[in-house]
Amino acid sequence: MEKFRTIIAICTLSFLTITACGEAIPETVQENQLAKNSLSEQNLLRAIELADNAVSAHFTGEGMAMARYYNPYTDVRSDEKGSVWMYTSAIEAVNAILHALKVQKEHGNARLYTEHFDRYKALLQNLYNHADYYLGTFELISYTQTKEWSVYGVHRAASKGAAKVAGIENVYDDQMWLVRELLEAYKLTNNSEYLEKAEYLTEYVLDGWDCTRDTNGEEIGGIPWGPGYVSKHSCSNGPMVSPLVWLHELYKDKNDELTYRYIDAEDGKTRKTSQVKKSDYYLQFAQKIYDWQKKHLLRSDGVYDDMMGGCSPGNPQTETSNGTTYRKGTTCRDRIGPAITYNSGTMLSGAADLLRATGDDRYLQDADKLSDASFNYFAKAGQTKTGYYTFDISGFRNWFNGVLMRGYVDVYPARQDVDEYIHTFQQNLDYGYENFLYNGFLPANLLVGWSADHNENQTEGMFSFAFAAEYAVLSRYELEK
Repeated sequence: MEKFRTIIAICTLSFLTITACGEAIPETVQENQLAKNSLSEQNLLRAIELADNAVSAHFTGEGMAMARYYNPYTDVRSDEKGSVWMYTSAIEAVNAILHALKVQKEHGNARLYTEHFDRYKALLQNLYNHADYYLGTFELISYTQTKEWSVYGVHRAASKGAAKVAGIENVYDDQMWLVRELLEAYKLTNNSEYLEKAEYLTEYVLDGWDCTRDTNGEEIGGIPWGPGYVSKHSCSNGPMVSPLVWLHELYKDKNDELTYRYIDAEDGKTRKTSQVKKSDYYLQFAQKIYDWQKKHLLRSDGVYDDMMGGCSPGNPQTETSNGTTYRKGTTCRDRIGPAITYNSGTMLSGAADLLRATGDDRYLQDADKLSDASFNYFAKAGQTKTGYYTFDISGFRNWFNGVLMRGYVDVYPARQDVDEYIHTFQQNLDYGYENFLYNGFLPANLLVGWSADHNENQTEGMFSFAFAAEYAVLSRYELEK
């Protein structure tokens, strides 16, 4: 297989201005600034290298079918196709690189922007176009209505729009990760199609909010894992907080409205609608979801449990009100672990975004506590290698850990000492890159390296894209912090 290999070369930083208001900046400050810009560019170039090689290795044909695994030692890609979640990890990496390129340009380095932005913008569009292989249509009975939806299924179909999406074939968190990336893509490219699709999927996700009422007339709340499930997960709630804040910010100076569906608090049965401003609706829903997850899934050790589940029966039930069938609410409260990095990471990002949007100090207090608790819980000093922190990488945790890192980066403007936590990710990526990079790929274990048995060195596509995204986020962070 031919693979595009980006050559890493840290060039002379001629774009750096080292005077301010006509006065020379002290030499130590100049040196610090040069180092900062040098590291930022190095991170971005490494992100580009990793992403380019991953795209070349994992995507084939005009339909952009994604092989889940690729072995850089044997040059073999798997027949197994990546799920829509795995596919979205490629979009995430491309967006992160585009964002970093824009920041480079804003800080005077137009060279990288000119060289790479347009081709990554085209790749982004190509990935979104071919995400339609995961798209399908079904009719859903929800808490307030029955409606036909076109959403993204877990598995890729043979043709666009033909994916199975009914019942457990689609999950709300997959839509949430796509909403996040669609909004990021819109902000980076100003392509209104991305915003339109993001708002449609947001409507679908929020249609899954359990708005049925308890005996006190309060909403039960929470979004189940998917329309075919009764368990309510951190991963099907927390990831939606930040995108809702972003939508609020996009509409806060506009009068656009939407239809809000809810259940009357007095009788607990009657379904009602009202017209509300988008900006208010999105922010209020971000706060509702954040508060629900904090109330029900925050552990005594300060990090987040995985889910509330174990209900009997284990599939959604329906009820009839005024002659119409609706989904019945779920009231089970048993919590199930384990704590996983991304569940705390999404709430860190959510707290940071809500703090920016509202100025409410309680979000800063939450971010303070969760930053420390999550690092103390998940990061193990010297467990694998002296001087480095080990994060669990079992299962899909290599990708999960990147969400936690992004949470720290989002919190940084309000609390600068999380820089120490962010630095551990930089260290691990650099150690893996400088010691184990092989044919443009990193091993799953950045501190241990590859297996001696070359046949055992299959890489998860989403891990390669996760490493590229982390490097790109760190590139932006170095310039913006």
